[in-house]
Amino acid sequence: MLEAFEKAGKRVHVVGNSEKGVIAALDMEGRLFTVLNGEILNRVNFEAIKGQSTRTQYLNPGGDGLWPAPEGTTFGYQYSAGSWRVSPSVLSARYLVTASGENNATIVAEVDLINNQGVGIPAFFKRQIEIEPDRQEIAVNIIESITYIGRKPLSSSECLLAPWTLCQFDSGAGCEVIFPGNDQTNVWDLYKQAGSTNIFRKGGTCRVQTNDSQRYQLALGPDVPWIEYHDPQNGLIVRRSADPVPEDYSYIDIRDASPEILPDKKGVRYSIYSDTENFMEIEAVGGCPETILPGTEMKIAVTTQFSKI
Repeated sequence: MLEAFEKAGKRVHVVGNSEKGVIAALDMEGRLFTVLNGEILNRVNFEAIKGQSTRTQYLNPGGDGLWPAPEGTTFGYQYSAGSWRVSPSVLSARYLVTASGENNATIVAEVDLINNQGVGIPAFFKRQIEIEPDRQEIAVNIIESITYIGRKPLSSSECLLAPWTLCQFDSGAGCEVIFPGNDQTNVWDLYKQAGSTNIFRKGGTCRVQTNDSQRYQLALGPDVPWIEYHDPQNGLIVRRSADPVPEDYSYIDIRDASPEILPDKKGVRYSIYSDTENFMEIEAVGGCPETILPGTEMKIAVTTQFSKI
């Protein structure tokens, strides 16, 4: 993979080393790829390394990305030109390393956003990465943040903005996500396909298959403390846990919905995305204040624990 980046002329920064660490793709959305015992654990799309996304074709890089939420609705960022696309400012962001140690690094990029209301939102993306390597596992601690660097306050009637981290994996037969929960746990399907997603509940645990048989995105409310991806074919377990948002912040509706649709009042802390193209994502979302003032930093601390069994 490092050779592919070098051949494509795209910069990377390695936290730790190529046996145990994180590869930060500085010229590819700042995506992060975790390595344990020389094996890349995240999904890798080599076509994205070699090529370049366009308005008509998005080459999803894999790895772990930082995006602005929400995706759709009246305040989303992926429909500002009328149809779904990844914001060109996210695609073209070139991250810089501003701090670096043996097991840590900070990467930053300026990203000017436009939401579906036509509001311009200049922002500063920052990913503070720290790893805890062990023999059979690695913990990746990241503080994800988006700072508003515009000059006027933005109210909730014109803008919603929260950091959203999407960790992607190859997925197929036998793969599933588990999380603590019962019949009262706040779980809903963001695509509103009632009955299309089977959630199995047993002994205080919920399970949902990510075996590429259907495309869905489940939202989990603030009461869910963590989510965990299981890939038995590759002996991989990945647990994500995110700190709760501050009391004066709220979780928001992140869903991929038409820009004519108002955001729902139900806020998302985690989400599970399963695709029919043999990949899935475990996602964590931060919060948004009622008013975003100049210099406001919206951030979320996320720990992702990778284990091989």
